[in-house]
Amino acid sequence: MKKVLSWVGAYMAAGWYERFVSLFVGVILMACVAVFDGYWWPESYTIAYATLVAAIIVDALLPQKLRWVRWTFQLIAAIWVTYRFARKEWYIAAPADSSEWGWWMEQQLAQLHPFIWISLALLGLHMLFAAWATTRTRLFGIVGAALLVLTIADSFTPIWLWDDVAIVVFTGLLWLVVHHLRKLQLTHPDSWRTLFEYPVGLITPTFIVLALLVLIGVNVPSTAPLLQDPYTLWKNARGEQVRVFLGDKAVPANNTPQSTANASSGYSREDGSLGGGFDYDYSPMMTVSTSQRSYWRGESKAIYTGTGWVDADNRTIDTTARVNQEQALLAAEDRSLAETVEVSQIISMIREDTYPVLFGAAPVSSVNWINEESGNFSPNLMRWKPYEWELRWGDPDSYPKSYSLTSTITLLDEEGLKEADAAFSEQNLQQVYTSLPASLPQRVRDLAVQISAGGANDYEKARLIEDYLRSNFVYNNKPDLSKLSGTSEDFVDQFLFELMEGYCDYFSSAMAVLARSLDMPARWVKGFAPGVLPADLYGPGEMLDGEDFNPSGAGMYTVRNSDAHSWVEIYFEGYGWISFEATAGFSFPYMVAEGEETPLPTVAPSVDEPVVNAEPPTESKGAAVWMIVVVSALVAGAVLWLVLRRRDIPVLWNKLVGRDYSSNELIVVETNRLLRQCHKRGMRREEHETLREAILRWSKQQKRLTDDFRYVLDSFEHAKYGQAAVSREEAERFAGKIRYLIGELK
Repeated sequence: MKKVLSWVGAYMAAGWYERFVSLFVGVILMACVAVFDGYWWPESYTIAYATLVAAIIVDALLPQKLRWVRWTFQLIAAIWVTYRFARKEWYIAAPADSSEWGWWMEQQLAQLHPFIWISLALLGLHMLFAAWATTRTRLFGIVGAALLVLTIADSFTPIWLWDDVAIVVFTGLLWLVVHHLRKLQLTHPDSWRTLFEYPVGLITPTFIVLALLVLIGVNVPSTAPLLQDPYTLWKNARGEQVRVFLGDKAVPANNTPQSTANASSGYSREDGSLGGGFDYDYSPMMTVSTSQRSYWRGESKAIYTGTGWVDADNRTIDTTARVNQEQALLAAEDRSLAETVEVSQIISMIREDTYPVLFGAAPVSSVNWINEESGNFSPNLMRWKPYEWELRWGDPDSYPKSYSLTSTITLLDEEGLKEADAAFSEQNLQQVYTSLPASLPQRVRDLAVQISAGGANDYEKARLIEDYLRSNFVYNNKPDLSKLSGTSEDFVDQFLFELMEGYCDYFSSAMAVLARSLDMPARWVKGFAPGVLPADLYGPGEMLDGEDFNPSGAGMYTVRNSDAHSWVEIYFEGYGWISFEATAGFSFPYMVAEGEETPLPTVAPSVDEPVVNAEPPTESKGAAVWMIVVVSALVAGAVLWLVLRRRDIPVLWNKLVGRDYSSNELIVVETNRLLRQCHKRGMRREEHETLREAILRWSKQQKRLTDDFRYVLDSFEHAKYGQAAVSREEAERFAGKIRYLIGELK
């Protein structure tokens, strides 16, 4: 047993420093992965961390000399980790025919995108940095680069990264301690052995000091910076504001209106005060397996208040009915002239969040099952609101993990809609869905008349409003609220005449208000856009004989929080509620009646209103700013590196630093600088040589500098070993001689 332990100890002692470097680099990369918070799926983080952990373990177990063997095992581990944790949306059984194995493998590997690239990129960075970080300078380079990335991301995004900064700082300090011990082992092996006779006494104080430093740093209160960075100064000089995130991330101050604070994208819980901006949250929310691509409807709102949308108080449109399994759920309106089609869906929730409704294509006509296909559900859990097309869920503590719905969707019949009126025969419903606040500015009503002047019927007028908004306004998830003059308090009026940019809530609210201005009943709807399909699961294209293999868009869609969306429904007699998509960049997935074509966006007619210039979205501007910051940092670093390699800069630096040295110490420092320059020029000092022997040997090689070398040697020995102090003038004269010698070396 002792022999085994001795062998294991000797094995681990060989290359122990390299193993620690692998660990430190892995931890720093794990901390830096946090900058992708909100942009990666949970599976991506699992794969990233597992890949780095696997790389660290392989480096710890395999001999350091077998570099290619370690790298091979790390690559295999990364591929296995990716395949194990990647989100695989489907499985295709292995084919019996060996000729199809290539296609089957291609389909399987297609599901690893983009996870495999994340895994390989992190593994490549780990391999590169672990092999490169052999000196203290490179150690500082890796730690400094990580801190730069984290602090910039923390300052200019709502992501809280100070915990990760603390991890990097702690890792860097620990790395410095280990590096110092490694240097001690190489230069003073006897001291190294003596030191490790008391390992606990060595390690415990080190960890205590580092832990206290990091703990104090993390818990220091956040305060505004006394000195601003150049980017902030430049933006302020242009009259622009740079948002700095301090303290609680993305939480507005007490004096900041809620509407001006950026939130994360997702299904809204309160719509009475719309506006402001949001940051994209790409985390998955649910999957929808459907026979037809659609928008996944949640709720509708009937009353526009001037700042947002609320439910109607009228009891006539607030009726509810208990829902039994497979019970027919009927819509309240007349759809006798419309053609309809049934769409089946299975919704599986990914997040643990609860919602007041069940989502599905609209309108829902039956609930097939909840949580499991064979299980029954209590009718007390759900209510169907036929006037709002809402399937309400009554128990927030038991929101279903999965459920199956059938929807009866109205086919789009444009020719028929042109013959129908956009109006309710029931006066109370007409009044609810055309109501507008008395405070709505008259110019909004005038604009509605102006836009729709070319429409021969209500349907064409609705399309003209839709086309006008899509063509003349810019999608921006963070509209520039500084454009608001303060003269108008109406949300839609501000969007149409001042902001002229925004996201779906702006576009959909504007269309609903403009339609109501023409006495067309309209309501505001919120839910989710279709989401994204996985990679093609129908096989190679040649198997389809050139036909459109998926005309309905059937498949399993992954719906993310960033797919949260709002749109408009307008009521047409005999057809019911028809959806309209006014938001630029979006397209409603209509199902059309036989002989009809899906309507395409058209260019709106010119009106006497300013048209906003097409500008890149804020997301693109943000990416450009990031690119400028990164490129500027790289260029500044490169310039600084080149400048510091010039001879005159180190001289000035040494002069500046030399003020803290005594004259004797300054001569020793300058001598060491000369030795480094000699080493770079191939004039090496052998291990067995004294400084005098080395300089005398160099004097023979550089005979023209013999007197100068002797002067340096005599001055050094006098300053280093002599009892008398050297004057400041002598030290400065010696520094001048060193500069001369460095310039003359060949």
